[in-house]
Amino acid sequence: MATNTAANNAPAIDPMHAEPAGHGNSIAAWSAVAVMLVGTLIGCVGYTLANLPVLLGGVAVIVLGLVVGGALKAAGYGVGGSKTKSKEH
Repeated sequence: MATNTAANNAPAIDPMHAEPAGHGNSIAAWSAVAVMLVGTLIGCVGYTLANLPVLLGGVAVIVLGLVVGGALKAAGYGVGGSKTKSKEH
């Protein structure tokens, strides 16, 4: 009788997905997320109060978060950037 081992039951690894996914743990990513969360909060307040200028202000802050993240990544604060402590995850 054959022995059933974990190696026999291991699923095949798709080579396209063999590398671990990075989770964006960097100053650029966290800064972008923080700014976008503030924008979401502003937008929610504007929506709740039915105040279109405040809602659009929140949307503008969300877009600003994208710009902040991109600028910090370009400055070397992204994953693997020149100014980050760790070059890998």
